[in-house]
Amino acid sequence: MITILKKGFLYLFALLLLVFTAYPFVYMISTALKSQPEFYEAPYALFSSFNLENVKTVFEMGLTQYFTNSVLITVASVLAVMLFASMASYPLSRMKFKLNGLVYLIFIAGMMLPIHATLIPIFKLTQSMGLYDNLWALLGPYIAFSLPISVFILTQFMRDIPKSLEEAAELDGASHFSIFWRVILPMVSPALMTVLIYNFIHLWNEFVFALVLISTPERMTLPLGLQNFKGEFSVNIPGLMTALALASIPVLLVYLFSQEKVTSGLAGGAVKE
Repeated sequence: MITILKKGFLYLFALLLLVFTAYPFVYMISTALKSQPEFYEAPYALFSSFNLENVKTVFEMGLTQYFTNSVLITVASVLAVMLFASMASYPLSRMKFKLNGLVYLIFIAGMMLPIHATLIPIFKLTQSMGLYDNLWALLGPYIAFSLPISVFILTQFMRDIPKSLEEAAELDGASHFSIFWRVILPMVSPALMTVLIYNFIHLWNEFVFALVLISTPERMTLPLGLQNFKGEFSVNIPGLMTALALASIPVLLVYLFSQEKVTSGLAGGAVKE
């Protein structure tokens, strides 16, 4: 009887959690399907209208350009982070050298560095390099601030790989590069997927660096471009909700196609041999 009550309580809790989690997304979709007058008449009514005019409106306001800019800079940054973080994590986790602990500590310390403390130096550096108001000016800050957590995740995961696999590859004449590329990377693919999703979500939604380093509308990323849906005296809420709904699609797709890898990566990193 106690077991049944416990299961019933857990199911009820899961149901309540689902409602609280899903309602904002459902409300966003519902609002996106309303015109502005319909929204002001019934702001909390769900799916009281089915109007696709907002989709046309947001694309006319430049959503395609913002979307393209975000895809380019986010994909380039995430791929670079995965490459650099894996290359840094390999010697930190598999090799012994004098400054190993210090170098690892420096990477970890990067997670404690507040972004806002670096805005003025990065702005000055970007200007001096002639990259201000260039989409690719975001590449450096995005990579730099994504590396610490990525190195931390991959280093912890690589430390759990049996040393015998590496020794067997060495006996077969494999170089460090071959071991890294053919042995280590395939085994840490779940952790790489974790790094991919974590950084993709973070960089896709990044706003502060884009606000400081980009000023031309044609070069704005999606979070920055969404400001254009806000006027001086009013906000096109249905249009904004439509843009937000469309902006969430890439994140949902990335997660849906790699969620199993992420789950196994998190579980694998928690197991110690």
